[in-house]
Amino acid sequence: MLHQQNIYLDNNATTRVDERVLEAMLPYFTQLYANSTSQHIAGLTVNEAVENAAWQTADLINADAEEIIFTSGATEAINLAIKGLADQDRKHIITITTEHKAVLETCAFMESIGFKISYLPVGQDGLLDLNLLDQSITDNTLVFTGMLSNNETGVIQNVSKIAALLKSKNVLFICDATQAVGKIPVDVKTLGIDLLALSAHKFYGPKGIGALYISAKAKIKLTTQILGGGQQRKLRSGTLNVPGIIGLGKASEIAVNESEGDKKRIEILRDKLENDLLKFEGSFVNGNTKNRIYNTTNICFPGVNSEQLIMALGNISVSNGASCSAVTSEPSHVLKAMGLSDEEALSSIRFSLGRFTTSREIDIAVERVLALAGELVLQVRR
Repeated sequence: MLHQQNIYLDNNATTRVDERVLEAMLPYFTQLYANSTSQHIAGLTVNEAVENAAWQTADLINADAEEIIFTSGATEAINLAIKGLADQDRKHIITITTEHKAVLETCAFMESIGFKISYLPVGQDGLLDLNLLDQSITDNTLVFTGMLSNNETGVIQNVSKIAALLKSKNVLFICDATQAVGKIPVDVKTLGIDLLALSAHKFYGPKGIGALYISAKAKIKLTTQILGGGQQRKLRSGTLNVPGIIGLGKASEIAVNESEGDKKRIEILRDKLENDLLKFEGSFVNGNTKNRIYNTTNICFPGVNSEQLIMALGNISVSNGASCSAVTSEPSHVLKAMGLSDEEALSSIRFSLGRFTTSREIDIAVERVLALAGELVLQVRR
């Protein structure tokens, strides 16, 4: 009953597991529970299901099943991708200041072991200047790592042009596509991505499972980060999370068939929410409104403390940053990098809709947000 009482508009943080995904997973907890690497019939049966899930996941991004490594989520996938390149001769990494902390913190680690990191700024719209990227590449540049869709603003970078530039300079491309995969078409071959990270729980799958795509064509040799029994072609040892993998595969299959329908419906709801909330005096959208994903809007309500507003909203779940907790007293590094002041960043709210969001919930949320934001502004003025 919890999801019926709660109006959940924080789908970029995590999503509700689709009941079809849960149904597919359940037998692998209680009936088909054998270790997928065991050589008996029960193990081989489970392994066949794992291989099918790998195919389903690969199909979602137009990859081959052999190019998929299952991880605990996008954060681990990003760590494997970046740290796995530590033994390469070139020692320069380029990234963007608006990246997720999983990328920024891993880059900081790489800096501590001798790599040079270039953190490129973005414009006020959140987009990267490709000329600046071009100028930042040197003979020592090994890899560029950049998001497809930003988790806080939804801004979509021009990935295909970025990839073309990198390829012309013989630079690898790591793409954090966590907020895009399962929502919009992501074709790693057409886009020219060498490594890509994703998480199931961002598109109605379970938490604790994700994947790293590693292009076979790029012939990338990653240094293993987790040693042990040599599972997954010795790139990521450990007993496989079979129920999670089955859930990721099923969520991928559903996304292939239904994401376009989700887009049409959710985008209408997002635009309605945004247009109504922008009636608040002085409010504005953070980030580019043309190049962004359809489920996300990040709005600044001048004079309103976002932390207070989130707490006042109670059963309406929204966010003011990328933290796993919806409430943080620190201004968003993403919004700061886009030129917002501390006060503006701390007055901004991210609304992210999903497959289960209804029109009625949007109407209620708009009414509550506008009323409570107005009260908070009056309190400040007093």
